[in-house]
Parts: sequence; structure tokens; C-alpha cells
Amino acid sequence: MTSVLIVVLNWNGINDTEKCLDSLFNQTYQNFKILVIDNGSIDGSQDKLQEIANKHEDLVVIYNKKNKGFAGGVNTGIAYAINNRFDNVALINNDAIADKEWLSELTKETRKASIVTGLLLNSKGDKIDSTGEYYSVWGTSFARSRGRSAMSVEPSDFVFGATGGASLYKTSLFKEIGLFDESFFAYFEDADISFRAQLADHKVYFTNRAIAYHQQGATSKKIPGFTVYQTFKNIPLLFIKNVPAGLFLPIGFRLLVLYILFFGNAVKNGTGFSALKGWLASIGYFWIRSLWLRIGIQSKRKVPTSYINSIILHDLAPDQTGMRKFRKFFTGKA
Repeated sequence: MTSVLIVVLNWNGINDTEKCLDSLFNQTYQNFKILVIDNGSIDGSQDKLQEIANKHEDLVVIYNKKNKGFAGGVNTGIAYAINNRFDNVALINNDAIADKEWLSELTKETRKASIVTGLLLNSKGDKIDSTGEYYSVWGTSFARSRGRSAMSVEPSDFVFGATGGASLYKTSLFKEIGLFDESFFAYFEDADISFRAQLADHKVYFTNRAIAYHQQGATSKKIPGFTVYQTFKNIPLLFIKNVPAGLFLPIGFRLLVLYILFFGNAVKNGTGFSALKGWLASIGYFWIRSLWLRIGIQSKRKVPTSYINSIILHDLAPDQTGMRKFRKFFTGKA
């Protein structure tokens, strides 16, 4: 039975974290330890977490002095897993509740892939939050099947990417391709590491038997403009680092059109300033970090461009209705 470190990230969300931990303590899988990373909380989380840890010997808590975002926070946990020789790292959002068989079902599939993701439902269990991640030829990443009925879930199969909200990663993968990119802070960092894994010839597998329930956006809603800023910052970084040269121009052109329309929509909705800050931040990260990371990632790529082209989605995200109208006006294709 392979060993698993379950990493839970907490930032001023102890009420959600307690519920998440209760579900993890009830897992049927036996060979695991839970590590909670507190990302500089100021809501009394730290005292409560220490109280819980004193009652559970299989729970460890690490306290970061500041909020390092999702990427930086879970990297603290991944480093712990590597140093303590865990075979796998499971990530689950603190606002998610795991079915008791969640970890057992994820570990069953590690023989097939280096990353295994499960069925993430909404908190009511009637709608799908994610069955993995798509990357589109329009340069964006988004959740598979989001909003569909839970009764219409797809069969288990290989997918492009995994959601960082409830997935399992082989520790050996991080040793090979590196940890999460902390310049993302939050949003699209899971798509980035899935893309990097695919480029290095590692597979991602979705199993519909590993079920968790997610209260979407519980953390990000605490910060006005946060999601818009991170989206406009991170979408270009995801593209620049990972898209192979043979797909760079066609995807880049589509992304430029989509990005401009996204910006116009942000201005219309009163979040244009956050969008502008995100775009300017992406330019800074491009010159300081992402361009140089691209050189290393692409030089070590083990799969042909044709393979990447075969696993990305050749369509827009289902909820991009405005872009579909724009495309139909020029091409006739909805």
C-alpha cells in the first residue's frame, strides 16, 4: 500500500477546514498522513488547528508566516512529502468534503498515470464542479463538465489535466518537472503543472469513483477583484510557458482575440482596473520568469506537438457565449 500525504491549505477558513478534516479522518484508505498548511491566517485558525492536531497523531500542521497563495502553500506540503519520502501527494481544497472512498479510489489508478483526478461535485451533490481540466486551442483552461448534472458524468478515462482541488500526484513527478509555479499564486497553477506533466510524457487520469463535494469560490470571494486579477495575470503565463512552437501562433492569435474581449467584459462589469493590473503583472512575470522557464520546459519536451494537439480541446469553453457570437459573426460557426 503506497503512502500518501494529504495536503490541505487553510487561509482564514477554519470552519470549512474542520469539515474537510473530518471527512479525511474517515477515509477507508489506511496509509496516509494529513498535513495542513496555514497560510498566515489571522482569524484564530492557528489555535484551532493546533487543538485538532493534539487529538490526531496523523495530522501535522505547518504555519506559513504569510499568505503564499495556493501554489506557494501546497509547495510547502509537497516539499514535506519529498523530504519524508511519501509516494504520493493528494491535494484537496479546504472547502471540499471527501467521500470516504475518495483516497482509496485515487490510489487505485496510480498504475495508469502520474496524476489522478476525481469527480468533484458541488456542495449539494447534484451538479458537476469538475471532472478534470481542458486546455483549449483558444488559450484558456477550464473545468471539464462544470454545471452538468451529476447523473451525466463521463466514464473514467485519460484527460488533459487535473484540478488542484481534489487530485493525487506521484511525488516522483514533482522531482522530475518541479513544483507548482508560485508566480501563479492562485488559479491555473493546476493546469500549468498538468501541461508540464503532459509535455514530459506523464499521463493524467480521471476516475469517476473518487468523489468529493466542493463549495466553489469560498476562499476567493473574500477578496474583491482577486479572481479577475489572477485570471488576467495567469492565462498568458500558462500559454507562454507550455504551448509548443508548432501551436504557438494559431493558439496565440485566438488567445489575443479572446483576451481583448475578456478585458472589454471586465470593464463593462466594473472590474477593468483589476484586469489591467493582472495584464501588467503578466508582462513583468514574462520577462522575469516565464520566458526563461519556457526555454527549459520546451527543451526537455518528450512528446511531439501532434500529441499535444490531440489532447487539447478544439473549441471554446461552453460558457463563452459572447465569444461564440463573435466567432459566428465572422465564420458562421457557433
